[in-house]
Amino acid sequence: MENKVVVVIGDRLGKGQKVAKGVESAGGKAILIPGMAADMKLGDVMYEEKADIGLSFCGSGGAGALMASNKHGYKSKHHLRSVDSGVTAIKEGAQVLGFGFLDSEELGRRIVEEYLRIHKKG
Repeated sequence: MENKVVVVIGDRLGKGQKVAKGVESAGGKAILIPGMAADMKLGDVMYEEKADIGLSFCGSGGAGALMASNKHGYKSKHHLRSVDSGVTAIKEGAQVLGFGFLDSEELGRRIVEEYLRIHKKG
């Protein structure tokens, strides 16, 4: 069994490749949901994959994170606009992070690094 941080990425516009690259550069396993409106499938895929973290991206930064939280009970933090706000949300125990469009390697890398620091996983 893998002992990596599993991060599911759902982007409203079908993007998220840079975040996925950052997740993997930090030693995590990125699962990128393909296609448009992928953010709305985030909670279901997290549940199926037994993911540690879910990252949702859309214009408002809330839809996919709220859906995952409401349907599956994941602790979420949404309407995030920066890498630092995401790192803070992980420190606060959030499992699902909702961002405006922020497809950056730095985000994926720093989220996984912080999760590893807190949970000593790996």
